[in-house]
Order: sequence, then structure tokens, then C-alpha cells
Amino acid sequence: MVIVNPSSPLTSISEDDVQQMFLGKKKDLGSGMLLPLDQPEGSDSRNRFYSEIIKKTEIQLKSYWSRLIFTGKGQAPQVIGVDADIVNMIATNPNLIGYINADSLTDKVRAVYRHP
Repeated sequence: MVIVNPSSPLTSISEDDVQQMFLGKKKDLGSGMLLPLDQPEGSDSRNRFYSEIIKKTEIQLKSYWSRLIFTGKGQAPQVIGVDADIVNMIATNPNLIGYINADSLTDKVRAVYRHP
């Protein structure tokens, strides 16, 4: 599940836009710049998010970001922490976007994408 701050004008996002945001290909979805937040390698939420939504393995992801960082064409999302950390950060900043497991959703944030 992809989440934003409740004050964000973004109300929904497509899977394609999610992929583009978290792969550094898009920063603005028409509602202003959003900074994607990531979770640590090995976390349940990260594993599920990248395999089901981004459709990349951890090895593919490392290779992708290494190439972009080396060429100066991109920067990987900042790793913040697990679900609770992501919720707390996004609850205090309307310019952030992140992902969590559905059971971690609180009224501090708003879901803008739910994977079927």
C-alpha cells in the first residue's frame, strides 16, 4: 500500500506512477514534488513492494540504482525504517510518499494505492 500525508492533494496513483516514482523516473504527479521513502533491505514490506509492484528482485534493484548513481542520473529513495517509521515521517511531511503493509495503515496517513 502506498501512502501520503492526509493534506497532500494526491488522492490516488496508478501502479505505473508508483513504479516511476520509486525508480526515480518521476518526481511530480501533478500535485507537487514528492520524495519517496524506502524501507531497509530484508523487511517484509520492502520485499513485497518491490516484487509485486515494482517487479524487481533485490539484485535487479541494486544493479539498477548502481547504474543510475554511477552515471549521475538518479538517487535511490532514502531508507527511513519499517512501516511505523514510514507512517510517522509521512504524517509530519506532506512532501513524502512511502509504502507499508495494509495492516499498518493509520488515520495519520492516507492510502493512495492498494495493490490488488
